[in-house]
Amino acid sequence: MSQLQVLPTPSAATQTISEPASRWPLPHVLLLLAFWLAIFATSLTTPPLLDDADATHAQAAQSMLHTGDLVTLHVNGIRYLEKAPLPYWIAALSLKLFGNTAFAIHFPLALTVLALALLGYAWSRRAFSPRTALYTALFVLTSAGVFLFTRIFIPDALLSLLLALALYAFLLALDPTTNPGGPFMTRSLRHGWGGNAAYLMWTALALAVLTKGLVALVFFFATAIVFIAWTKSIPHLHRLRPFSGILLFLFIAAPWHILAGIRNTNGANGHGFFWFYFINEHVLRFLGRRIPQDFNKLPAALYWSLHLVWLFPWSLFTPAAILIALRKRRERQTALELDATGARLSRLELISRRKSPPPATFAYRTVLLLSIFSAIVLFFFSLSTNQEYYTFPVYLPLLILLAAALAPSEPWALNPKPSLLHRTLTLTYATFTLIGLAIAAALTYGLWTSRHLPFVPDIGALLAHRNVGNYTLSMSHFFDLTGPSFAALRLPASMAAIAFLLGPGIAWFLHTRRKPFAAILTIATTSTLFLIAAHIALVRFAPMLSSQDFAATIQRLDPTNSAEVILYGDQAFGSSIPFYLDRHVSLVDGRSTSMLFGSTFPDAPPLFLTTTQLFAQWGTGPRKILFVPPDLDPARRDQVDQLLRSPHTFLLKETSNKALITDRPLSP
Repeated sequence: MSQLQVLPTPSAATQTISEPASRWPLPHVLLLLAFWLAIFATSLTTPPLLDDADATHAQAAQSMLHTGDLVTLHVNGIRYLEKAPLPYWIAALSLKLFGNTAFAIHFPLALTVLALALLGYAWSRRAFSPRTALYTALFVLTSAGVFLFTRIFIPDALLSLLLALALYAFLLALDPTTNPGGPFMTRSLRHGWGGNAAYLMWTALALAVLTKGLVALVFFFATAIVFIAWTKSIPHLHRLRPFSGILLFLFIAAPWHILAGIRNTNGANGHGFFWFYFINEHVLRFLGRRIPQDFNKLPAALYWSLHLVWLFPWSLFTPAAILIALRKRRERQTALELDATGARLSRLELISRRKSPPPATFAYRTVLLLSIFSAIVLFFFSLSTNQEYYTFPVYLPLLILLAAALAPSEPWALNPKPSLLHRTLTLTYATFTLIGLAIAAALTYGLWTSRHLPFVPDIGALLAHRNVGNYTLSMSHFFDLTGPSFAALRLPASMAAIAFLLGPGIAWFLHTRRKPFAAILTIATTSTLFLIAAHIALVRFAPMLSSQDFAATIQRLDPTNSAEVILYGDQAFGSSIPFYLDRHVSLVDGRSTSMLFGSTFPDAPPLFLTTTQLFAQWGTGPRKILFVPPDLDPARRDQVDQLLRSPHTFLLKETSNKALITDRPLSP
C-alpha cells in the first residue's frame, strides 16, 4: 500500500492532456543516475578498444583529428565511405578532449544511453504516469541488449535516440494542445509548441540521417504515413511545418552528402561516393548483394525471438503485458457499445460510433505510434540482411509499451482476491526465479569444477574454438569456454551466481507480498549486478578480443616509428593496433571488407602487400614487425607457418593464438 501511495499511478484516461507537467521527482532522477553510474560509468575505461568494428570506427574519428577532413572518413589511411559522419564527429571531439583512450570512445556511448533513458522517462511521463516513466527508464538502463550493444562503437544507440526524439516531436506537433514542460523544454519552446516540436522533429530526423543514412527516413516516414492514415490526421499535416521543415532538414543533412560526393570520385569502375553510399550501402545491402558480401541474414523467427534475450529480464513480462492490453481492448470495446447511461447502443448507433475518429488521448496515440514503428522495423530487417543490433531502435518503444502495460496494472495489489493478471504475473516471477536458479546452478558447477585450476590471464589460449555461429553472433565465444578458461572468470561468475540465486527469489517474494514496485526494483538490481559481472568477464576476454597489448609491445620495441608494422589479413583482425599506435600499418592480402572500395581510389596509399611481396621483403630494408591474427583459413595458416620456419623470423609476443614476429633479432 505504501509503495503505491509514494508513486501513484493514475490512468491515462484520468489525465488532462493540457495539464502542466510538474518537475521530475528528485528520487526518480537520483535512482536513475545511480543505476547509470553503476552500469555504464564504471565501464568507461575498460576494456581497451576491441578489434573489428570498435577500433575500426575509432580510427575513422582519429583520422579526422589528424587530417582535419570532416567530410571523408578514413580508416588506416584508406577512404571509408560506407558510414554517415555524425558518430565520428562526436567521437573525434571526445578524442580531442580526452586523448587517444578507450574512455574517449566509450564516454559518448554512455551519455547516449543516459539520454535514451531520460527521453523514455519524459515521453512515458507525459503519456502515462510518473510510475510508468520510472519503469521505462529503469528498463532501458538494465536491459541486456542495451548494455551489450554499447560495448562497441557502433551508431545504433545514437540512431535510436534521434529516431525516438523525432517520433516524440512528431506526436507533439500533431497534438498542440499538449503542454510540453519537463526539463528538456525551455520557456520559449512551451509557447507555440506545435511549431517548435515540428522543427525539433525535422532536426532530429536530419541528425538521424547523418548517423546511419537513409534507413532513418524509411523507418520514420513509413511509421508516420501509417499513423496519419490510421488516425485520420491528414487535415493536420500543416502542423508538421512541411515546407519550412524540409528546408531545415536539407540545410542540416544535405551539405555533407554533397561535399562527400564532390570529393570522392573515380573509385572502382568509375564509381564514387554516390554509388557506393546510396546504391551499394543502402539498396544492395537490403537485397543481400552488397559488395563485398560480408553480412549474414538470420532467419526471421530466430531474429525476432532473440529480442527475448536483448530485452531480458523485462521481456519475461511480455505475456502479462499482452494480457493487460487485451483486457484494456475489451474494456474499450465494452465502453464503445454503451451510451452515457450504460444502456447498450442500437446497431446503427454502434456503426456510427465505430466510424468516428479513434480516441485522441496522448497515451493512445503513443501506443499506436510505437506499435507501428516497432512492427515496421522488425519486419524490415526480417527481409534485409541483418546484424543482431540492427533493431536497437525498437528497444525503447518496446520497453515503453511494456512499462505502460505493467505500471497501471499495479492496483491489483490492493485486491485481496487473486485475478488472472495476478496469476500471470506470479508465473512470470516464478519463471524468472527458475531461470535464475538454472543460471546460478550452471555457474556454480563451472566454479566447482575449476576450483583447483590456476588462474590464467590469457583466457583466449584456453578456449575450445567451437566456432558457434561462425563467430558472427555477439556471444559466440562464451560457447568456447572450458574448465581452465572458466578459472579466469571466477569473480564475475561468482557475482552473477549470487545475483541470480537471490534476486529473482526476493522479487517473487515481494510480488507475493503485493509490493510490485519493490519487486521491479529488485529485478533491476539483479540485472545490474549481472551486467557488472558481464563487464568484468568482457575485460577478462580483452587479451583475445583486443590487440592493445601488441600495440604496446610495438611501441616499446620501436619508439621512433622506424619499423614497418604489418598486419596479416584484413585490418579488422587487428584494428586496435593502428588506433593505439596512431599510425598507418601495411596489410598482407588485406584488400577486403572495409578496405576494398577505398583502396581503388587513385590516391590510396600503398599499404597493400601480397604474400609473395612480403616474403621477398622479409629481412631487407627497415625492420618488419608482423602481426598474425588467430583463426586464419588453412591456406593462409600454411603461408604463416612457412614464414615462421624462416631463419629470419623471431617471435616477439604470443597471446590468445595471436603472434607478433619480426625479421631480425633485437639488439641487446
